[in-house]
Amino acid sequence: MPTPHLEVRATADGSSTLFVPALNEHYHSTHGAWQEARHVYLAAGLEPALAAATGPVWVLEIGFGTGLNALLTLERSLSAAHPVFYDTIEKFPLPWSVVEQLHTETYLGQPELHDYQHQLHAATWGRAALLTPQFALLKLAGELQTTPLPTDTYQVIYFDAFAPDKQPDMWTDAVFAQLYRATAPGGCLVSYCAKGSFKRSLLAAGWQVEKIPGPPGKREMIRAWKR
Repeated sequence: MPTPHLEVRATADGSSTLFVPALNEHYHSTHGAWQEARHVYLAAGLEPALAAATGPVWVLEIGFGTGLNALLTLERSLSAAHPVFYDTIEKFPLPWSVVEQLHTETYLGQPELHDYQHQLHAATWGRAALLTPQFALLKLAGELQTTPLPTDTYQVIYFDAFAPDKQPDMWTDAVFAQLYRATAPGGCLVSYCAKGSFKRSLLAAGWQVEKIPGPPGKREMIRAWKR
């Protein structure tokens, strides 16, 4: 599928994101792409999993996008006690020619992360790749709803789809039931979204839902547990 028209936009923390005019939607928060990824996915999701881990931590990301969440997770894995196995599903993969325009290395302050970012995007779709001894990647291109997922496997799910009013088919009871089955007992799902309809769909699928403080620009976010 052709890449839609995209525009690079600066966000409030100095990092960059992509804007999709056709959807009137950004890939990340305009209040700070980097801060949002750190707060929502790493601090609220990955860190509790790493703290409780006795072996490899399995992460499933819904929406690979620019690869920012994957890159920050890879960075964190380098100092973690246990390796991270990172699976990610993306319906509309971005070409590297678009992603490199974000100049991620300039705001992360670590030039070597640019090499890792390139490796993340260069990895073959549908084939597992060991990018470091601490980080294995599997990128899956296609729709979440038709992607077979293992059962009781993931300690963390990064749910990073476009907003419910932009991508309503991703925010259904059936989707969150599918993800519940794929999550390991004691695992969690984290998302920037805090809408009531999202919470109700999670509850209908069996999740235990909590609202916690959100990243800059958002009062709340949701973390849901499989218990």
